[in-house]
Amino acid sequence: MAESLLLPLLRGVAGKATDTLVETVTRICGLEDDRQTLERRLLAVECKLANAEERSETNGYVKSWMKELKSVAYEADDVLDDFQYEALRRQSKIGMSTSCKVLSYVTRRNPLLFRFEMSRKLKSVLEKVNKLIEEMNRFGLENTVCRVKQEHPWRQTHSKLDETTQIFGRDDDKEVVVKFLLDQQNQRRVQVLPIIGMGGLGKTTLAKMVYNDQGVQQHFQLKMWHCVSNNFDVMALLKSIIELAVSGRCDMPDTIELLQRKLEQVIDQRRFILVLDDVWNEDERKWEDVLKPLLCSVGGPGSVIVVTTRSQKVASIMQTLGPHKLACLSEQDSWELFAQKAYSNSVEQEQSELVSIGRRIVNKCRGLPLALKTMGGFLSSYQQVQEWKAIEESNIRDNNVRGKDEIMSILKLSYTHLSSEMKQCFAFCAVFPKDYEMDKDKLIQLWIANGFIQEKGTMDLTLTGEFIFSELVWRSFLQDQNVVVVNKPIHETIVYKMHDLMHDLAKDVTDECATVEELTQQKASLKYVCHLKMPEAKLEKMSRLWKGRTYLRTLLPPSNSHKDFKELVQVSTSLRALHCYPYRISICKAINAKHLRYLDLSYSNISKLPDSICVLYNLQTLRLICCRKLQQLPKNMARLRKLIHLYLYDCYHLKSTSPNFGLLNNLHILTTFVVDTKDGLGIEQLKGLQHLSNGLELLNLDKIKSGENAKEANLGQKKNLSELLFSWGQETDNAEEVLQGLEPHSNIQKLEIHGYGGLEISQWMRKPQMFS
Repeated sequence: MAESLLLPLLRGVAGKATDTLVETVTRICGLEDDRQTLERRLLAVECKLANAEERSETNGYVKSWMKELKSVAYEADDVLDDFQYEALRRQSKIGMSTSCKVLSYVTRRNPLLFRFEMSRKLKSVLEKVNKLIEEMNRFGLENTVCRVKQEHPWRQTHSKLDETTQIFGRDDDKEVVVKFLLDQQNQRRVQVLPIIGMGGLGKTTLAKMVYNDQGVQQHFQLKMWHCVSNNFDVMALLKSIIELAVSGRCDMPDTIELLQRKLEQVIDQRRFILVLDDVWNEDERKWEDVLKPLLCSVGGPGSVIVVTTRSQKVASIMQTLGPHKLACLSEQDSWELFAQKAYSNSVEQEQSELVSIGRRIVNKCRGLPLALKTMGGFLSSYQQVQEWKAIEESNIRDNNVRGKDEIMSILKLSYTHLSSEMKQCFAFCAVFPKDYEMDKDKLIQLWIANGFIQEKGTMDLTLTGEFIFSELVWRSFLQDQNVVVVNKPIHETIVYKMHDLMHDLAKDVTDECATVEELTQQKASLKYVCHLKMPEAKLEKMSRLWKGRTYLRTLLPPSNSHKDFKELVQVSTSLRALHCYPYRISICKAINAKHLRYLDLSYSNISKLPDSICVLYNLQTLRLICCRKLQQLPKNMARLRKLIHLYLYDCYHLKSTSPNFGLLNNLHILTTFVVDTKDGLGIEQLKGLQHLSNGLELLNLDKIKSGENAKEANLGQKKNLSELLFSWGQETDNAEEVLQGLEPHSNIQKLEIHGYGGLEISQWMRKPQMFS
């Protein structure tokens, strides 16, 4: 199924070949004919791609051809990106926006050298494409009509539903398990209760229901939850339990004896409940010889450990109580869960035939909650009876198929009906390990950086990304929402996880995402890998993985430094997204500037960003969170006209922004603006930034000259801002006047004032003129 991502890639590259800047630069360089030829060749291949994908399922040669085509498509994208970058570079040099004026400018760089280099690159790509087309013609592939898939309305309201309050068919299970736990109050040793069932059956959901039950909350003095998954590391598990018990970090050394003493100390004789969610470890010795003596010897009478697992063997190894086996949902509960996702009231009432089809589809889902939610979620986008019939007749396995294969066939069917953009965005999540908490905003920005999202009419990239994210959540491809406070007072982030079966599906549908561990085990290279997350552990001889050219586009680091990271950055010439934490800023100087859209330098010990940042003309997202030694931004940052997101939370020592910040009129996220009195650094720089949204901190407001000066920030016109923080470095005589001038729009939901003891905020907010 990985080949299905090739079509949106080809469409994206062909679209870039028609970009106005690309057309103009290739014309000036005398390469317009080659550009047009490349565009036509890509369109010709696209017309036969559907037939090639079908043939690749049984023909290894066609499958290999498609893999090579993908590699060449990425190379072509880089070449076209070079033309775009050159146009942006010239534009930044002369400060013009009109393409003709920009591209007529003769730079200090040798134009003949640039033309020669780009001619060589473009012709090389054309030769490779022509060779692949010759091979394609020998396959006898049939033309297919390339219809753009019908786009169904986005369901904006669904992401706000609280699904945790609409759980079907598990009340009896909850009652049984809660009674089991409360009945252990006289047991002196810790009891272990497994909840067992196949993937997608709702084990974690049941555990959450039990954990949050009012009687359970009152009965146990200490409540702890730890997701184990594939990482059954003894040290990590003990440290996590200690951290949960004390609500703080555990920085102790990896010594079992010390950790055991600490565990006894923090739990003391309190009655506790510990949920170990998603346990896979079947090594009996690891439990019996190490963890069981440690965990089952602490705590007061009645303490229990609840284990969720798919494995009967895991349950038999860990249990002291008979396991609670989770069954599939009843027919009625299955229907209610499916209908809640699939139908609006009007559809159910007006089109009874859809209900009949829906009931037959529910029977094929065999009472599996994840399958029911997923099928219902994507069917909700379809309104026509013939569409539902086509899906009903699709290749869902027969009812006699059991276990993981059955549910995976249903999930794959749901995946095939996603739009091309949604397929790319979902598949990208395979770069993260199982149970990884994905930051919603960061994930959308990574999607944008990799070109998965295209603007829809008047909707910008970020808003389109929000809609795609909401749709994936509604269809249960992403789940387990959790709000995390990152930086007080005004920054919260929403994190999501994937069900492990959805993670398996993401891995199955793409071969572009990999871990270093996987490549090492398979003795493979980075040649066809586009998105890579470095491992936590240091692996030997990692450099052999990137011999020769790579088309790596996303590089995410481990939480600890890695000696091979800088070397990999240097050889990765196609990077679109790079997270450098926690490496030294010197790595930035090794970055190939032409293609980068996303750069995360958060938590770095840098005091000044290098000027080389200012030539990242394609940069859309720059994250500098918690760079607490950062004092200044480069003076030429106003050149980064494509910048959409700039994060400056907790940059305590930042003295000012960069001059002429108002030129960055594409900014949607600006978390912090530091007012200064020098030219080009005042509050008036905010005037033209009309797209600002979410939260904004305004610091050093004591440097604003007057109320009239404050009005130049034009906060009243920034309708998408929802949170504001006003901060004075010191009290001033005109503070109230300045506050009056900073009149925000009435959409503001949260406002805080720091360092100013004058007018009480409650009084100020009651003034009718402040919110017009």
